Amino acid sequence: MAAAPHNPKAKPPVSVASDELPLAKPVDHVPDGSLASLREQAAECQACPLWRNATQTVFGAGNPRARVMLIGEQPGNQEDLEGKPFVGPAGKLLRSALDAAGIATRDLYVTNTVKHFKFERRGKLRIHKRASASEQAACRPWLAAELLRVQPDLIVALGAMAAQTVFGNGFRLTAERGVWHPLPGGRRGMATWHPSAILRMPVEGREQAREEFFADIEALAAAMPE
Repeated sequence: MAAAPHNPKAKPPVSVASDELPLAKPVDHVPDGSLASLREQAAECQACPLWRNATQTVFGAGNPRARVMLIGEQPGNQEDLEGKPFVGPAGKLLRSALDAAGIATRDLYVTNTVKHFKFERRGKLRIHKRASASEQAACRPWLAAELLRVQPDLIVALGAMAAQTVFGNGFRLTAERGVWHPLPGGRRGMATWHPSAILRMPVEGREQAREEFFADIEALAAAMPE
């Protein structure tokens, strides 16, 4: 059972039936309030140790009534500094794919599975480090709350961490990428490469992954409601 995020100013959590949430991993309680209120609450979250070294919480952003939600993994260095999701190199690649598919960012809500930047220092650099299972679980109530407030029809998980949060630990991105799956509430979900993973790939595999990523975003455009 995931504990409610620790925040002395948070509103009481609310119980949610499992069939209301398009998440395979359990969330028994979610914070209450509007998106604006949730953003304020999350800014003081101390449910796991990641807040100690991060500059700030990086909450979701975008259209609060979006029919499409993009869920990434966790903020990077630039996101941590600016407090917004997908503003670094990965965000640039994502925007290129969205532009190519004719998808306007104003039609989306974009967030991450984990809201704090986890890193290790190498000299002056802060190098991304994957959040642990317990850190992901501690942050999951915020994602659940965003899903309940936005109520998207289509969900795209960017990267393995987000995909397994939505579809379960048995989901394999390399085998099921680009395939639409039914989700609770009549929603549909798909997983694709995380843009940052593409940027980190060896040169020989990077172009193919980029083409697959762009094709998956094209498939999202085709599935979006008119």
